[in-house]
Amino acid sequence: MASMKLEIITAERIVYAGNAEVLVAPGLDGELGILPRHAPLLSALKAGEIRIVVEGDERFIAVSGGFLEVLNNTVTVLADTAEHSDEIDEERAELALKRAQERIMNAPADMDLERAMAALRRSEIRVAVSKRSLTGRRRRQEQPQQPNAS
Repeated sequence: MASMKLEIITAERIVYAGNAEVLVAPGLDGELGILPRHAPLLSALKAGEIRIVVEGDERFIAVSGGFLEVLNNTVTVLADTAEHSDEIDEERAELALKRAQERIMNAPADMDLERAMAALRRSEIRVAVSKRSLTGRRRRQEQPQQPNAS
């Protein structure tokens, strides 16, 4: 299958650098599906999940926003923050989600609700993406093995 070059970068590190057959990213107006030889594109990203398909294997990355550029069969994602699904401690992510929910439920009148809602959304994404690594692994293990053609 055809592939494209993909780089996902934050200010701290290169999160992913390699080839991909498919990229699905959270654009501001909905999901962006990028395939090899996609037309040039520049888009802002919102907090959400990036899905990468590499040699039939799905990988998931939680991002908190940023920008995506497609140019010359290369996709560059400049993310505010980004974490692979297996880097996220699911228990800590769930605790952060509960704290964010409680904070909103018991919000004082002077609380910045927009900021609290953004923190809640980031926590929800991290929990969902942390569960994806397990789901993806199970799905791959459950697929029947193809016999060799030789």
